[in-house]
Amino acid sequence: MLKRKIIPYNPELKQLARQLRNNATKAEIFLWQRLIGKQMYGLDFHRQKLIDNYIIDFFCHELMLGIEVDGYSH
Repeated sequence: MLKRKIIPYNPELKQLARQLRNNATKAEIFLWQRLIGKQMYGLDFHRQKLIDNYIIDFFCHELMLGIEVDGYSH
């Protein structure tokens, strides 16, 4: 089993990420419903993932893949 790489993040953004998870856009909700529970090829995705000084809408650690959903809030 491969050891997961630790991704640095800014702890000051934790509260904002929590607020974004609780106030998702319709597009984010739609995509999350298709990603949750490893429905996409068995891959595990996380919402509002903190990476460095950024908050990524969706992130798959296994693929090191970040997904940003465009919209008025970006």
